[in-house]
Amino acid sequence: MNHFNINRRRFLQGASATLALTALGAQGMDIINPLKPYRVGLIGTGWYGKSDLFRLIQVAPVEVVALCDVDKNLLSAAGKLVSQRQKSGKVPKLYGDYQKMLNENELDIVLIGTPDHWHALQTIDALKAGTHVYVQKPISVDVMEGEAMVAAARKYNRVVQVGTQRKSTPHLIDAKKNIVDAGLLGKVSHVEMCCYFGMRNNGNPPVEAVPDFLDYEMWTGPAPLRPYDGLPHIRWWRTFMEYGNGITGDMCVHMLDTVRWMLGLGWPTRISSTGGIYVQKEGKSNISDTQSAIFEYPELNCVWQHRSWGTPNNPDYPWSFTLYGEKGTLWGSTMQYDFIPTGKGEKIHKDVVYEKEKYPEDITEERIELNAAPATRLHMLDFLAAIQNKGRPVADIEEGHISTASCILANISMKTGRPIVYDPKTRSISGDREANGLLERPYRKPYIHPDYRKV
Repeated sequence: MNHFNINRRRFLQGASATLALTALGAQGMDIINPLKPYRVGLIGTGWYGKSDLFRLIQVAPVEVVALCDVDKNLLSAAGKLVSQRQKSGKVPKLYGDYQKMLNENELDIVLIGTPDHWHALQTIDALKAGTHVYVQKPISVDVMEGEAMVAAARKYNRVVQVGTQRKSTPHLIDAKKNIVDAGLLGKVSHVEMCCYFGMRNNGNPPVEAVPDFLDYEMWTGPAPLRPYDGLPHIRWWRTFMEYGNGITGDMCVHMLDTVRWMLGLGWPTRISSTGGIYVQKEGKSNISDTQSAIFEYPELNCVWQHRSWGTPNNPDYPWSFTLYGEKGTLWGSTMQYDFIPTGKGEKIHKDVVYEKEKYPEDITEERIELNAAPATRLHMLDFLAAIQNKGRPVADIEEGHISTASCILANISMKTGRPIVYDPKTRSISGDREANGLLERPYRKPYIHPDYRKV
């Protein structure tokens, strides 16, 4: 599978070459010339699965061999779109069962864009099949799933890149290099992170018959089988804890991961959280509409806050992080950053990088996040560089696990009403039997929860 060499000259022609080099280190690249294209499969052909796949197609010659989805309508439409985007013009083979897809094709890379409750099993099965994996965040719905995913990546010696692409976001790379690493903040002793988007899908749709084009049993997989009340994969699933970990698991994971990367942080020493459904009580949603969490490090607290109601505390930074240093403050988001020094120093502002001229197809792509596209392209390049060089990507599965598990542990703290101290060496929460029992969710039969000791 190590069949790529790098064309550095073409890399340096890219508009974001300097930032990309920073992101990828000495082995940075903007184009990869394969001896033969990587053979790619995608599991989950919804909005973001296709978006990730199209970014990969944009930056490296690949052949999309197979697509998998439990929604036949989505799958068929995705097949047509991929044929229009990939160089060969071929429609990939279409599957409703991802294991059959893995068994019937020799794939080099598998992208996973399914809902959170499927990430662990699909990642581990893809690794066992010998592929490298790009999996969306959060990597898991419970802590032990994440431990098993890390163990599988190491056992099968494959690269797993997590879709926490803030580490590959050009203006945030600049902030890390030229603000944080350059010492402009001085000692950072407090961090705030937030999300104030009204993104908690809520409502009371009636129970109805499952449509013929959807395999609802397969969609549900190891999660509890809820009564069918509409297409779950059109954002509806995110409003239920059965399939994810709420807004903290969905949005805090990005900001916490970014802060950890910027400051070189590992596992928190202690995590506490409070919250619940305080305002939006009228619908079926069972995720919190209000939550605070504290991720503690030595002489540093990283504080998370989300509300899906009301207004943001700073309209310019509704989903963001703020690093408070003795010499200044850094505000950062997917759209921009602002450095505000103490005293009379110079303020620094940088905006998101767009690449609409370089990639004009971005403009017509349905539901594309234009601000995230350059970051995802760099993230894919970093993924491919790690595969070629047999190294670890910037968002390696272990880093994704720490960020994901920390958010899950915050939810456990909120549920139990107690602070959580997780020991990654023993993979346990000491002295708290109830909390320890929440590290692994029960799976619906016949699915079997992965075990890090047996992957």
